[in-house]
Amino acid sequence: MVRKCKNLPFLVLMQTSKAIHERIKEEMTKNKLSITEFSVLEVLYQKGKQTIQQIGHCILISSGSMTYVIDKLEQKGLLKRNDCPNDRRVIHVTLTDKGNQFMEEIMPKHLELIEDMFHSLNSDEAVTLFRLLEKVKNTI
Repeated sequence: MVRKCKNLPFLVLMQTSKAIHERIKEEMTKNKLSITEFSVLEVLYQKGKQTIQQIGHCILISSGSMTYVIDKLEQKGLLKRNDCPNDRRVIHVTLTDKGNQFMEEIMPKHLELIEDMFHSLNSDEAVTLFRLLEKVKNTI
């Protein structure tokens, strides 16, 4: 019985993660974006110019997959690539003006969605959840 109890947090975490993922996916579909595309745009919107590797590290996907996603977003006119003048192997990615405008339109709705998903937690509970998840992450 003890063994099952130890698995419960993991199962609830996975179920919650899946539910959150599905809800965000549903919302991003309305914006004609995949979650990965949105994640790339969000990193660039929040952090500014990044390399492909930096973006991939932030959203936890390989640089090979990143190339495909960046190609799609570049075709939509939402971001652009720039060669690094100091190192020809490095390519920087930035949002275009169209990309910035797009993110300014959808970010408030996205943040509202996130807030809505966590509205049942008071601020102390949110901090506790954050600390507990960090604690688990740091032991891996």
